[in-house]
Amino acid sequence: MSDFIKLTTTAGIEGGGMKAVTLDEHELLVAKIGAEYFVADARCPHMGGHLADGTLEGTIVTCPRHHSRFDLRDGSVVRWTDWEGAALSVGKLLRHPRPLRTYSVKVDGDEIYMGPEKPPVAV
Repeated sequence: MSDFIKLTTTAGIEGGGMKAVTLDEHELLVAKIGAEYFVADARCPHMGGHLADGTLEGTIVTCPRHHSRFDLRDGSVVRWTDWEGAALSVGKLLRHPRPLRTYSVKVDGDEIYMGPEKPPVAV
């Protein structure tokens, strides 16, 4: 586990729940889905919404700002925004879709460790 850093504990993270954690000024999101934990950047890559204030359905986290959706398993974009028509086209030109950064995770007892960033997925 030399590439892994202790991030937080499992305390207070219920199944289907999320928690914001800061590590060396890096805001991270920890989510528990079933018995599995996921770690990702806490800010939406679309417009910087705080993902812990969003919703979690299965492995899909939805940003509270413009409802961008990402899969926590690999950071893939499920929906870039809930804008439609011309607004969506312009929005994609100004802030092109990009995945959410996700990280490897290991759990040892009640301690959650964050590892290297997972390879980005194609958008």
